[in-house]
Amino acid sequence: MLTFLDFEKPVAQLQAQIAELRAANEDGGVDIADELAKLEAKSADLLRNLYEGLSPWRKTQVARHPQRPHFRDYVEQAFTDFMPLGGDRYFGEDHAIIGGFATLRGRQVMLIGHEKGHDTQSRLKHNFGMGKPEGYRKAIRLMDLAGRFGLPVVTLVDTSGAFPGIEAEERGQAEAIARSTEACLALPVPMVATIVGEGGSGGAVALASAERVLMFEHAIYSVISPEGCASILWRTAEKAADAAEAMKVTAQDLKELGVIDRIVPEPVGGAHRDPATAIRNLADTIDDELGKLAGQDMLRLQETRAERFLAIGG
Repeated sequence: MLTFLDFEKPVAQLQAQIAELRAANEDGGVDIADELAKLEAKSADLLRNLYEGLSPWRKTQVARHPQRPHFRDYVEQAFTDFMPLGGDRYFGEDHAIIGGFATLRGRQVMLIGHEKGHDTQSRLKHNFGMGKPEGYRKAIRLMDLAGRFGLPVVTLVDTSGAFPGIEAEERGQAEAIARSTEACLALPVPMVATIVGEGGSGGAVALASAERVLMFEHAIYSVISPEGCASILWRTAEKAADAAEAMKVTAQDLKELGVIDRIVPEPVGGAHRDPATAIRNLADTIDDELGKLAGQDMLRLQETRAERFLAIGG
């Protein structure tokens, strides 16, 4: 069953009316096709209007929707021959960051990304997508492998931020994030990163320092969460909507600012309403970008990355 967000209550009410009408006429005694068609059209129009004018805070809610597609969904529907590679060869395995060899439209790639999980058990296993040092060190290891085998790197970013727990700090969280960012920038092969949901703080940048950065239409990308920003500036998380507006967290704002390169369209009502279409759109876009980057030499790729990040804010 689809979970409706707070601002979608009018749509939820119409959908409830449609469900009640169908249930009341299970025997088919009355022709209600015309009435159903009118209600469904009204619901679709309302949903379209809502999503055409989403505020940054509402986009934040959509980016965090629990039924939004996650890493495993992309692996199953867009990639083939996925061979996961675990461990950082220093400490252990981190299930928040997953990676391995995969094939996209006949092109072999190194695929790395955050996995949040779909239910309570899997969310706990994957630590809600918040990577630990061993996760980022695993990503570095996989990027090194990609460089040695000449495989392009594709990353799917979806995290509220790296895990802030004391054990992560004890194992060198900041250093691991910095090294992962450095590994991205130094890659001798093409790299395409996509913000598929939340792109939070250094935990996102560590897997998104690519020469081509894509972003879903209703994803967000920022140095801190709107709630965190509001808590610092106004001493209350209740100002999160104001913070989201000021921080320019949306794909549309970030494209204008030059932080990202391309916006990937989502189905009406967000990726969670039609995951298959959203995943297909992303696969098409990544394939197109990899095609454009194919054949470029190592120095040119590294220069492109350096230039794009040095130009931000210029």
